[in-house]
Amino acid sequence: MKFELLTSDGKARAGVLETAHGFIETPAFMPVGTQGSVKAIEQRELIEVGAQIILGNTYHLYLRPGTEIIQSAGGLHRFIGWTKPILTDSGGYQVFSLNELRKIDEEGVTFKSHLDGSAHLFTPESVVQIQRQLGSDIMMVLDECAPYPSDLEYARRSNALTLRWADRCKSAFDAGKELYGHSQALFGIVQGSIYPEIRRNSAVDLVKLSFDGYAIGGLAVGEPAEVMYAIVEVCEALLPVDKPRYLMGVGTPINLIEAVARGVDMFDCVLPTRNGRNANIFGRTGSINLRNAKFKTDFSPPDPDCSCYTCSNFSRSYMRHLFQVREILGLQLATIHNLSFYLWLMRETRTAIKEHRFGQWRTTMVNQLRSEDQVVAT
Repeated sequence: MKFELLTSDGKARAGVLETAHGFIETPAFMPVGTQGSVKAIEQRELIEVGAQIILGNTYHLYLRPGTEIIQSAGGLHRFIGWTKPILTDSGGYQVFSLNELRKIDEEGVTFKSHLDGSAHLFTPESVVQIQRQLGSDIMMVLDECAPYPSDLEYARRSNALTLRWADRCKSAFDAGKELYGHSQALFGIVQGSIYPEIRRNSAVDLVKLSFDGYAIGGLAVGEPAEVMYAIVEVCEALLPVDKPRYLMGVGTPINLIEAVARGVDMFDCVLPTRNGRNANIFGRTGSINLRNAKFKTDFSPPDPDCSCYTCSNFSRSYMRHLFQVREILGLQLATIHNLSFYLWLMRETRTAIKEHRFGQWRTTMVNQLRSEDQVVAT
């Protein structure tokens, strides 16, 4: 993997990430395909809306269909029919969300499957091996995502464990080899809850391990947006300029713009797909819920400023009807639009950075996105 920083405008960066399955222009948004599928949209449609890379999840794919089946198919790309890059999360966040169903120790995390209650063990080494079997272009280390809120001492112990696991992941990655003839990269994950001191220590120690890129994890878990932005600033100041920065699980359109302004290159989030399946449509002047009765006879496009397939062919009235009668097509059309919007937003962001007008564009766009109908992330 190779990352080239093309230009900067303040902290905002425009670059190109080269992988074995293609180039990714950054800043980039990655649609989430947790179980090998981005919900309510086909791979063909993902390409049509401009997706450059998608995200898969190690935890879910390990449990179902299982790595043996995926390896027999020739890797995750062939299994799901996707020829562009894939990033796989380590599954740590999902495992740690199980609460009573998991136990953490130095070796790794023992957990019970949410499907059938069977017992499993994720270690730093096994998570790397699973992602080798998946064949993703970008792999993530196993980390502990400390819950919010966490007290200082818990966050310190959690981060120390994450750093030891990161070291073991890096050793396993360096000692292993690719299974499908294409190169893979490994990203470290900066943790430390909302504590700047711990975040600084995490970033410094991870950089010493020399990963291919660095993620900022453990945010967007309930803390105020201003706190999230402040922690991003702390981390960004210590991460290498020549490596990509990935803010995990974020976020709203405004979150993305504000994080780009603080030096972030990559994002993933379920919001555009999840909100779309609940009739919430993102747009250039905020968000609307298409179930609202006021759209019953509104024959304008869902987003009048959008040229995606959904907005070029269907009205708010028709979309409302689809959700009222629970037609699957409504979920699909809303998802197509929301992902189109997020990917359009990233294209506009890249253009503004390259033309050195990001600051003015940021102010204008954020003001437009703040409206009375703005849908809160859920």
